[in-house]
Amino acid sequence: MAAGRDKVIHLLKQLQRASCRCPAHSHTYCQAPASQITTDYAFEMAMSNIRYGEGVTKEIGMDLQNMGARNVCVMTDKNLVQLPPVKAVLNSLTKNNINFSLYDSVRVEPTDKSFMDAIQFAKKETFDAYVAVGGGSVMDTCKAANLYACSPGAEFLDYVNAPIGKGKPVTVTLKPLIAVPTTSGTGSETTGIAIFDYEAMKAKTGIASRAIKPTLGLIDPEHTLHMPEGVVANSGFDVLCHALESYTAIPYNMRSPCPTNPINRPAYQGSNPISDVWSIHALRIVSKFLKRAVKNPDDREARFSMHLASTFAGIGFGNAGVHLCHGMSYPIAGLVKKYRAKDYNVDHPIVPHGLSVVLTSPAVFSFTAAMCPERHLEAAEILGADIQTAKLEDAGLILADTLRKFLFDLNVDDGLAAVGYTTADIPALVKGTLPQIFKIFNYLIIS
Repeated sequence: MAAGRDKVIHLLKQLQRASCRCPAHSHTYCQAPASQITTDYAFEMAMSNIRYGEGVTKEIGMDLQNMGARNVCVMTDKNLVQLPPVKAVLNSLTKNNINFSLYDSVRVEPTDKSFMDAIQFAKKETFDAYVAVGGGSVMDTCKAANLYACSPGAEFLDYVNAPIGKGKPVTVTLKPLIAVPTTSGTGSETTGIAIFDYEAMKAKTGIASRAIKPTLGLIDPEHTLHMPEGVVANSGFDVLCHALESYTAIPYNMRSPCPTNPINRPAYQGSNPISDVWSIHALRIVSKFLKRAVKNPDDREARFSMHLASTFAGIGFGNAGVHLCHGMSYPIAGLVKKYRAKDYNVDHPIVPHGLSVVLTSPAVFSFTAAMCPERHLEAAEILGADIQTAKLEDAGLILADTLRKFLFDLNVDDGLAAVGYTTADIPALVKGTLPQIFKIFNYLIIS
């Protein structure tokens, strides 16, 4: 156990030494001398207002009226624009005399280019509110469009996470944004996070700021009934890893350095007593309902429950953070060659985000268990393992085996080879992971 703990700590120290420390490019920067750097002493909970209920989408026009909105930007993608969720939104806007412009060119698994296309659309008119109807790709794109339309003088990389971008704090006031999620995975309706592929590096990065979180998330479970099996599974895997990673993220009072100003406290602050509640609750729902939701599209209880689980996990990880599964997932998705996931109607190769995250989960939690074995055993038990006679030193293997069985039951592609990678791709995958230092270093638990 001690050897494993030392191995992880050594990795973290190596990552800290390798990371950039200038004030524009690093979460580890602090103006205090090194001897005065201390861990944080506080955490802050931020989330969107949430409204849940069957058919609640029909209220969106009244919400925009109540906000005084006169000209609204609605964002979605080419597939969803023909489906009931978007039609329900547009009907409500029309019924309530809300003027709107529709942007339906959001890219599934967005890139910096697709973000900038949406930003240009948002800048063409003076919108006083935004509506995002879709999965995480749509909601994240709409957050970015709102941010940069309200910051016309900003360069694209100004708000992008370090070390790829400058990581500047958001100080402008954004327009109201209502998010209507149609998948059950990202939790983006609750968070101030927007993720995209940075094509120049073939790696994912993003923007993380409480300022860009939606004003309101309309959680309408009826929208889950149109999802095909593959989308339900992969979005559910994202919920699974959000819950596991945020529960095993570094505690907020062990993250360093302590910010010199509250505005510099990151959105991802480390595990904390409030996030823990949401993360564990989400994990229990995933354990009970994900397989049912995938295997039976008519199981309304399962699909509706997973829609809420996505939101619950979003509240948890949106304030605590994620770590290795997500850090390593970004090059897995970004370097995709020819793989096209089942049930995704797109015109480009794609490893869906949830799949790219979950593929490494058995190996990740086998490794991280040395840091907090009790939490890993607790997670394994929730997912169905018998831990009555389990030893703490076996926590990682137990959770890893439990995850493998869970994924096997859902016919998940077996490892990186199944999505087109070989041993020759390892250097590129490592290179694509290193920009995610802010996840790997700041949020892997040390206890």
